[in-house]
Amino acid sequence: MVVAALLGTALLAGCTIPTGGAENEDPAAAGPVAQVVQSPAPEARDVNPVEPVSVRVTQGTLENVTLTNAAGRAVQGALTPDRTAFTVTEPLGYDAKYTWAGSALGTDGKTVPVAGSFTTLDPDTQTSVRTNVGDGQVVGVAAPIILQFDGPVADKAAVEKALHITTDPPTVGSWAWLPDDNGARVHWRPQNYWVPGTAVHVNADLYGVDFGDGAYGAGDVSLNFTIGRSQIVKADAPSHRMQVVRDGVTVMDIPVSYGEGNENRNVTRSGIHVVSEKHEDFLMSNPPYYENVRERWAVRISNNGEFIHANPATVGVQGASNVTNGCINLSLSDAEEYFGIAMYGDPVEVTGTRIDLSAADGDLYDWAVDWPSWTSMSALV
Repeated sequence: MVVAALLGTALLAGCTIPTGGAENEDPAAAGPVAQVVQSPAPEARDVNPVEPVSVRVTQGTLENVTLTNAAGRAVQGALTPDRTAFTVTEPLGYDAKYTWAGSALGTDGKTVPVAGSFTTLDPDTQTSVRTNVGDGQVVGVAAPIILQFDGPVADKAAVEKALHITTDPPTVGSWAWLPDDNGARVHWRPQNYWVPGTAVHVNADLYGVDFGDGAYGAGDVSLNFTIGRSQIVKADAPSHRMQVVRDGVTVMDIPVSYGEGNENRNVTRSGIHVVSEKHEDFLMSNPPYYENVRERWAVRISNNGEFIHANPATVGVQGASNVTNGCINLSLSDAEEYFGIAMYGDPVEVTGTRIDLSAADGDLYDWAVDWPSWTSMSALV
C-alpha cells in the first residue's frame, strides 16, 4: 500500500493540468496588431491648412488610403515605398472638412479601418498681397521689393519670417515696415545699389500664416526678376544740368530746369529718387496753381508730383535758371531720348536743394533712409 501511494504521488507530479493560459487562447480572438495614428487627430477642429497632415501605421501597411474634401475630391498625397505612411502634399483650404478612408493591413493579416474627419480653421479675414515688380521683369539698380497688403498686419514678425529673398550674387539687404498706406507694406532693399545682372527670387510663403487679429494669409507669392544695367541720373540743381551715367559712362549731359524753390511746394527734393512710372502723355495737376496740363515724355521719380519731363515753355531758361514747380524740365528731344532709356528702379540722385526727400513725399523714399535706421524698421531686429 505504501508503494502504491508513492507511485500515485509521482504520477501526479509529472502531469500538466489545463489552466486556461495563453497557450490555449484562440488566435482569432486576439486584437489586430496594426496601430494607426492620424495627424491631426480625428475630429480635430481649427486645423491650420498648411499644418502637416498624415496617417501612419506600425506592424502593417496602408491600403487604398485617401483624404477627400467635402466635394469628394481626393487630396494629393504621397505613400512611402514601404506603405507605412501617407502624407498630404498640397495645402488644404480654409474652413473645410476633410475625411479619411482606407484601411491598414496588419502583419497578422487583420485589417484596421482608416477613418475619421477634421476641419480647418475659418479666418475672420484673408489678407492678400501684391508686388511692385512683375515676374520676369528687368529693373534698375535702385529698385526695392515692395509687398503691399490689402489690410493691416498685427503680427509683423510672423509675416516677415515667411518672406525669403535669394539673390545671385549674394546681396546684403533688409526688410523694413513702412507706415500703413491702404494696408500694411513692407519693403526690401539692398544696402547699396544692386549689382547689374543680379538674379532675384522672392518667396512670400504667406498662406496659412497667422497675421494676428483673426487675419490669415490668403495665398503665397513668388517671383523672379533681374537687375538690368546700371543707369544713374546725376541731378545737381545749382548746375542747371542733368547727367545720365550708364555703367560708368556719361551718355547724356543736358541743360534742365529744376524747382524754383521760392516756396517749399516747388523745391525739387534732394536725395535718391527712384523711377517708378513712364508716360508718353500725362495730365499733371497741382491745384490751385494748375490743373490737367498735358506734358510729354513724363518719367515719375516720386509720388509727391516730381517728374522728369518735357516742357517747351521753359526751354529758354533750361541750363540757366530753375523755374519749375518742382519737376525737372527738359527739351522735347532730350526728354524723349531720356524717356526711351529710363527703366523702373533707376536711381535719380538730386543734390543741391534745401529740402530732402522724406516720408512726406510719397511711398518710395527707401534710399532717403540711412542703413542703420532702415534695418531697425525690420520686425525681426
